[in-house]
Amino acid sequence: MNMDKPSPLVSVLMTVFNRELYIRDAIESVLNSKYTNFELIIVDDCSTDSSVDIARYYEQQDSRIKVYVNDKNLTDYPNRNCAAEYAKGKYIKYLDSDDVLYPYGLDVLINRMEAFPEVALGLVKLIGFNQPFPIFLTSEESYRMSFLSGKFLFGNAPSSVIIRRDAFESLGRFSGLNQLGDMECWLKMAASYPVLLIEGVVAFSRDHPQSEKYKDNEADKDKMRYQLKMAALKNTKCPLNDTERINACNQLERHYKIQQYKHRVRGIIKKFRK
Repeated sequence: MNMDKPSPLVSVLMTVFNRELYIRDAIESVLNSKYTNFELIIVDDCSTDSSVDIARYYEQQDSRIKVYVNDKNLTDYPNRNCAAEYAKGKYIKYLDSDDVLYPYGLDVLINRMEAFPEVALGLVKLIGFNQPFPIFLTSEESYRMSFLSGKFLFGNAPSSVIIRRDAFESLGRFSGLNQLGDMECWLKMAASYPVLLIEGVVAFSRDHPQSEKYKDNEADKDKMRYQLKMAALKNTKCPLNDTERINACNQLERHYKIQQYKHRVRGIIKKFRK
């Protein structure tokens, strides 16, 4: 008789670097989930505070939790890839160690994804769509909406996404790009697989001075976003036809020039005020 423990349906992946102030709330939020068929994989990236001690305490309390500590600091997205290597679930759900998962979050995400087995990427959205959720989109539809209809879909942070693990693995996971590695990955996945827009908010994203979003200025980020979007449109796997692709590139370039102008104006005003 095979007595092996069945694999969890979803792997919640939590990467950590010096989050002693927040990690307790993050872990407990997962443990308080209504959906229970999960594993929680915590990968510490050489923290110098008590993050690992806190994570180890919870590991001793619940067999669904596994804690790993890197031999060297990998930084954000390489560490996310490292966490994915330990995953056993059909789905991957990232939860940053300074965020909080709502009790219903996993339940909603899993139910929606299981109803659409061909989908590889679930993106949580709140408002702005003139149809009921969940919204199934082919690769072509998600790219048209993002690049031709003014509703860019792929700006979700990892904590507001659910991923089918086999698709994520087949496309090489995250590239390692800093700051916008998530957007780059979602664009790549959407070019090859259908996308599902899922209703509501499943996690609370904490805003604090150590957040990754504060590490680069907005002008630099806008440039990176522009480059990533243009690369996705020019990629041979882009699902748009030639006419749509040209129109999308033109729209993107016009929008970026407007952003550049606004950043220059803000810079002039800032210098003047000094």
